[in-house]
Amino acid sequence: MQRKDWDTYFMDIAFMASTRSQCSRRHVGAALVQGKKLLGTAYNGAPMGVPDCSEAGCMLVEEYEVRVADGKEELVKKQRCVRTIHAEQNLLLFTDREDREGSSVYVTDQPCWTCANMLANSGVVEIVFHRPYLKDNDKVQELMRSKGIVFRQLAAYEPPAGTEADVTP
Repeated sequence: MQRKDWDTYFMDIAFMASTRSQCSRRHVGAALVQGKKLLGTAYNGAPMGVPDCSEAGCMLVEEYEVRVADGKEELVKKQRCVRTIHAEQNLLLFTDREDREGSSVYVTDQPCWTCANMLANSGVVEIVFHRPYLKDNDKVQELMRSKGIVFRQLAAYEPPAGTEADVTP
């Protein structure tokens, strides 16, 4: 058996953390790494002690998003769940600022705009993700560039068997 490289090893850990999620829409995991030392993991879910989506159902809000297709703008209605705290937010809540300084975050999914803002202000110097989140991609990429944070996708990465949940897009 061939030894895994560090990116694969830490992304595997992020995917393992995502298996704790009870969200019916998306399972996301994150890992905080300083050098080659694992400092913490987190996943998306309801606040501790509060019923999660599997127990109480999703708490959906409707939003409208402008999409451009074939040069035409169209308004698309979307739903998102607001019961869940994102994995990146939980990671920041449960790790110390001192540990985050100069660290890397491995996350199963590209951070949304809100999480990207929080990570940009957290002291991390690198964010590594696997699955893209196209909605916020351009502005998140620009934010990371302006902050000097290494922001890279592991596109060729294959998650460990049994860690990718069949969830609603």
